[in-house]
Amino acid sequence: MGKEQLPLWISSLDPEELEFIRKFMINSGSLKKLAKDYEVSYPTVRLKLDRLIQTINLNYEKEKDEASLTSFIKKLAIEEQISLQVAQQLIEKYEEERKRTT
Repeated sequence: MGKEQLPLWISSLDPEELEFIRKFMINSGSLKKLAKDYEVSYPTVRLKLDRLIQTINLNYEKEKDEASLTSFIKKLAIEEQISLQVAQQLIEKYEEERKRTT
């Protein structure tokens, strides 16, 4: 799976956030173990996790909004309110712009 196929909420994470998720998984979700691994306090790890959760949720919501726009364009083409060619052009342009901003 290429990076362009990854969900937005994953591809928008930086390497440090991805490493945090990896360590979280390896430690079976134990924040105590994670705090020990990072050599920081439990509240520090909890805060980092809370911020990561917020980031993921924001990007997930953005991804859902983007998917709904593409679905809306496709629906317009199916209902023949716009041509298939115009729908394809809109979706291609939208995806190009999205790739440039991510």
